[in-house]
Amino acid sequence: MKEIILLYLLIINAIAFLLMLVDKYKARKNLWRIPEATLMTSAALGGSIGALLGMYAVRHKTKHPKFTVGIPLILAAQIILCVFVYIRTRQ
Repeated sequence: MKEIILLYLLIINAIAFLLMLVDKYKARKNLWRIPEATLMTSAALGGSIGALLGMYAVRHKTKHPKFTVGIPLILAAQIILCVFVYIRTRQ
């Protein structure tokens, strides 16, 4: 089960990272953009680390409080949830 969870997290973080990169590319080329809701959803589904890394790797959405505050808050909530689940399942 741990392997499945780790694989899921690896995949969703890669997706979130790639979504940030693709959206930045599309913004530069003035193409159809990835909706902000999609970017935030990918972070909320476990890809917050990938989204955060993608934001700062290509300087995308770094001036939007929705992202500069929202993504770290999602990450903090996910860390707290992981710690809670770990403590509850260890007993």
